[in-house]
Amino acid sequence: MLVLGIETSCDETGVALYDTERGLVADALYSQVAMHAEYGGVVPELASRDHTRRLLPLIQQVLDQAGASRTELDAIAYTAGPGLVGALMVGASTAHGMARALAIPVLGVHHMEGHLLAPMLETSPPAFPFVALLVSGGHTQLVEVQGLGDYRLLGESVDDAAGEAFDKAAKMLGLSYPGGPQVAKLAELGDPGRFRFPRPMTDRPGLDFSFSGLKTHTLTTLKRLEQDGALDDQARADVARAFEEAVVDTLVIKCRRALDATGLKRLVMAGGVSANARLRERLERETDKRSARTYYPRGRFCTDNGAMIAYVGAQRLSAGERDEIGIMKAVPRWPMDTLRAPTRN
Repeated sequence: MLVLGIETSCDETGVALYDTERGLVADALYSQVAMHAEYGGVVPELASRDHTRRLLPLIQQVLDQAGASRTELDAIAYTAGPGLVGALMVGASTAHGMARALAIPVLGVHHMEGHLLAPMLETSPPAFPFVALLVSGGHTQLVEVQGLGDYRLLGESVDDAAGEAFDKAAKMLGLSYPGGPQVAKLAELGDPGRFRFPRPMTDRPGLDFSFSGLKTHTLTTLKRLEQDGALDDQARADVARAFEEAVVDTLVIKCRRALDATGLKRLVMAGGVSANARLRERLERETDKRSARTYYPRGRFCTDNGAMIAYVGAQRLSAGERDEIGIMKAVPRWPMDTLRAPTRN
């Protein structure tokens, strides 16, 4: 089955072709980061308009890259949520329009399930079951994964997601959007011993996260340095290092608890923040100590992309799932624990 995957949930237009026999055939991505950087964050209306401009040319680019035509497609998968409703509608309407014209099945899939299963695109994918850390701009969750659609939420952020906290910290530090890579780059120049920021919710049992207090602590530290006339470039780097260390430590501690609680030996990390080099290093060190293993997708599949949507769509479409033609799904808020395993394999 040759499946076209379409991702338009936020500020990246992603398209890919996935074949259930050959694997990933082709993929392309257009990022809107430069456009939104001027505003310090994603502007939903601009995002939707840009998806409209970019999507059809990207679909043709991917087909040309694969040496395929639209008539060779067996099905289409698109991101139905969660995300920005206008951006989601661009992908949904395009997918349903093409599916109707080609008389092929179409299916809306869950964006975070795409991230969750993105490591399956690698040459050495994890086997079920495993613990997954989903860590991005909009979500920070720990999930026990027994199989496709068989998920148990172990813990999640009660306020800001880790990626959102990185973006806000970057803004406080005078860095550009998106904040995660900028904070990580500045942190490399920081003194790890100058400041120690709190590791939120690690002094109590449980697997939930909270990053709003860490954000407030960062702002308070910067204001105090400014009042003392000590907020120079080195101080900013030291604050960035302390902030990154606190986020990474918090995530690692919670992942360790999740592995201990479930008894599992495989940890999957996915989402935009999973590209953070310090986080990868620390989690690999932690799993090595437990004779466990960490899995994550290659860099370009950590952020939003069409390949992960094409993969998940292919699995569910192969099991007989599909939308009713013309009934488009665009779900801005869609809890992942409402997903179910396919009823037919």
